[in-house]
Amino acid sequence: MTTLTTPRLTLRPLTPADLPHVLAYRNDPDVARYQGWPLPATPDSVEGLVSDAPLGSPGWVQRAVTLHGGAPVGDVGLNTHGPQAELGVTLARPAQGHGYAREALHALITYAFTELSLHRVHASIDPRNTPVAALLTRLGFRHEGTSLQSYLHRGEWTDDAVFAVLAAEWTT
Repeated sequence: MTTLTTPRLTLRPLTPADLPHVLAYRNDPDVARYQGWPLPATPDSVEGLVSDAPLGSPGWVQRAVTLHGGAPVGDVGLNTHGPQAELGVTLARPAQGHGYAREALHALITYAFTELSLHRVHASIDPRNTPVAALLTRLGFRHEGTSLQSYLHRGEWTDDAVFAVLAAEWTT
C-alpha cells in the first residue's frame, strides 16, 4: 500500500468511508465535464476505485487526495502499462485553485520515475480543459499532439490532446 505525502497533502488508498465524498464530487457537473466516467457516477462505479493495489500495478490505481488526514478533496490515478503510465486527476470544486493538483501530481510523477523507474508518463485530456493543459505544461509536460474528434464522449465527438514527460526530462 503506497501512501505519498507532500507539505499539505496525503495521497493514500481510497477506503469505503471515502465513497460518499468521491460520489459527490464526481457527480458535480463542473468537475465531471471533461472526465471520462459515465454520468451519473453511481455507488457501484466509485466502489471500484477502492483498492489496496500498490502504485505501479497494471491498470488504474487511484489515490485519495486529502489535506493530511481529512476527507478526500479529490483523487489521482496512475494507469501503468509496462514502462509507461497515464495519469489523471480530479478535484472537488472547493479544492480547485489552491495548487493541490500540482502538488499531488508532482508527488505522483516523482514517485513514478524514482520508485517505479517508469520511462514516460502521459496524460490524455480534452483540449477544452485549458486549466489542466496549463497545469501539465507548468509541470514540464510537452503537448505531443491532438487527435481530432477521436472519441465519443457523452454523445459528442471529442478531441484528445496528449501531454507527456520522459524520466530523463523530469526535474524533482
